[in-house]
Amino acid sequence: MKPKVTVLTLGVDDLDASLRFYRDGLGFPTEGIIGKEFEHGAVVFIQLQPGLRLALWPRRSIAHDTGFAVGLASATEMTLGHNVSSKAEVDDVMAKATLAGAVIVKPAHDTFWGGYSGYFQDPDGHLWEVVWNPQWTE
Repeated sequence: MKPKVTVLTLGVDDLDASLRFYRDGLGFPTEGIIGKEFEHGAVVFIQLQPGLRLALWPRRSIAHDTGFAVGLASATEMTLGHNVSSKAEVDDVMAKATLAGAVIVKPAHDTFWGGYSGYFQDPDGHLWEVVWNPQWTE
């Protein structure tokens, strides 16, 4: 297996609310909800960067597809990192997330390792870190 990820799928409870958060609130481009004609098929795809998409798929559909029971969500299972080019950009993204309805878990702050970051949760509790790392130039 090559170490390549092409889709990150987030399980959501309310697909319409998640679509509004990511498309209308954060400004992520998407065609909206597709696959409604299929039972358990409704999904949102968001192009993050070339070769990488974010999918929003109802938790009950993931459960149906995998055979697992819908379980309790935990914000500490993983984080999604959004690296930016400056402290000011961290502040700008955090402000946009707030306006979109995100829950600010940890406001932007100087980190112990010399960077600057903050955390927010989307409507389903998925944890995003907005971070400026002076060691990384993208």
